[in-house]
Amino acid sequence: MRTTRRFDALPVYLLATIPQKKRDLIARGVDVIDLGAGDADLPAPPAAVEALAQAAHDPALSRYGFGLGLPAFREAVAAWMETRFGHRFDPLTEVVPLIGSKEGLAHLAFAYAQPGDAVIIPDPGYLAYLGGTLLSEAEPYLYPITPRTNFLVDLEEIPASVLDRTRLLYLNYPNNPTAAIAPLAYLEKVVHLCRQRGIVLVYDNAYSEMTFDGYVAPSIFDVPGARDVAIEFHSLSKTYNMTGWRCAWAAGNPTIVGALAKVKSFLDTGQFMAVQRAGIAALASWKDWVPGNVEIFRQRRDAAVAAFRANGFEIAEAPKASMYLWVPLPAGVPSMAFHERLMQEEGVIVLAGSALGAGGEGFFRISFIASPERIAEAARRAGKVLQSFR
Repeated sequence: MRTTRRFDALPVYLLATIPQKKRDLIARGVDVIDLGAGDADLPAPPAAVEALAQAAHDPALSRYGFGLGLPAFREAVAAWMETRFGHRFDPLTEVVPLIGSKEGLAHLAFAYAQPGDAVIIPDPGYLAYLGGTLLSEAEPYLYPITPRTNFLVDLEEIPASVLDRTRLLYLNYPNNPTAAIAPLAYLEKVVHLCRQRGIVLVYDNAYSEMTFDGYVAPSIFDVPGARDVAIEFHSLSKTYNMTGWRCAWAAGNPTIVGALAKVKSFLDTGQFMAVQRAGIAALASWKDWVPGNVEIFRQRRDAAVAAFRANGFEIAEAPKASMYLWVPLPAGVPSMAFHERLMQEEGVIVLAGSALGAGGEGFFRISFIASPERIAEAARRAGKVLQSFR
């Protein structure tokens, strides 16, 4: 039975293979420290848990949500966007609920990309961008984000012949996996180019609230004119420790939002409305609950930076945002080989940089998803493996 070219073009999604490997290690009696996925070991806000428990008893919320979903969730999203960023969005036409931001990021390409089109994707980057592009049979243009450009996609370096065919540009700041942040002046240049060329700007802002040391992440809509071309994605997954709940949204240009909503109308029948009810409670806890949760990640960040430095890894500075540390490897140490040996020999799971794209070679990513003590132990074991390569 023959599969399609677009299916065959999909790379291996490494994070999807790790749970079984982790089970095998644990079955062998290995003390596993998992710093792989961005999936914290912390609880969701109590208000969200209680709201879900109550909503699960309401039979009206167990019916199809369809694309509309729970109108109160749309209204809560719009209110939060205005409170947080100062931008108003119509809950019905400029907001679309998502079953996690991943599906929305990938599915948007179905509306705008087709054979012959180009889609600009940061490399390394979240693989949902690449998946949606390949399944749309468009051509991914992978721009290597490196320290040379401060991990920014420099659009001036992309050939005009590519820009002429570009329909979508994916950007993600604060960035996964590099933890880079984007200056507002840079975002202004991006919006200007997208408006000039009619490119849909897909701004993945999932880590907007996970920031440290006084840094406050902007919305793409802080840039004048962004509403002409942009759609911005947000998620409850990281900020609220609700990864498995799959509750997110996109907001922005009503034409782009409507295109995504139409695609979704053929692919799903909406999020479980009880989860949306819990999402309302989570957003309501933003001011009081989120700062304490982010402080836990700051402590883990500091522990990770100190521990990996102490064990032979070169880390220039602590990241100002996200839940990741992007760690460079010495020349000649392949990231996948380091990942495999660290996992099999020491029971520590990290993510090889090359698993997120060829541009990630020479790095590995750790997530702040364990206690400072466990992160320090993981760094000690990683240092042993690093020494063995030398």
